[in-house]
Amino acid sequence: MTTIPTIGSLTVGDEVASAQHLITRDSLVRYAGASGDFNPIHYRDDIAEFVGLPGVLAHGMLTMGIASQAVVDWVGDPARVVDYQVRFTRPVVVDRNDGATLDVTAKVASIDAEAGRVRIDITASAAGQTVLGKAQAWVSLV
Repeated sequence: MTTIPTIGSLTVGDEVASAQHLITRDSLVRYAGASGDFNPIHYRDDIAEFVGLPGVLAHGMLTMGIASQAVVDWVGDPARVVDYQVRFTRPVVVDRNDGATLDVTAKVASIDAEAGRVRIDITASAAGQTVLGKAQAWVSLV
């Protein structure tokens, strides 16, 4: 069982989590099955290129979900994430052979001691470029 962090143990700027996740074409097929999103830009290079994309793209919601997992792992309980929002800034291109690595870092951005919650800012990047903008999760620690 994970110990829940306490407000008093945190300082703005603390890095609370970091992770790397490999997204493969297999990951995309599994996510498509789970979500029902079978848009061919997520599994067919020819279609992705035909519509002007640089290649097959990871589903945005898959990217968003993977990025939030670092916070969930840190706090130990997904129900403690009371709000989560992102802006999609760049697609994650998933190479047919190498996949794509999503690098995630989570830092304390704001502490609301009275409400017992913290805002965690998440940085998510692939191929050296940020793919989510203003990714923020509010986490309840009470």
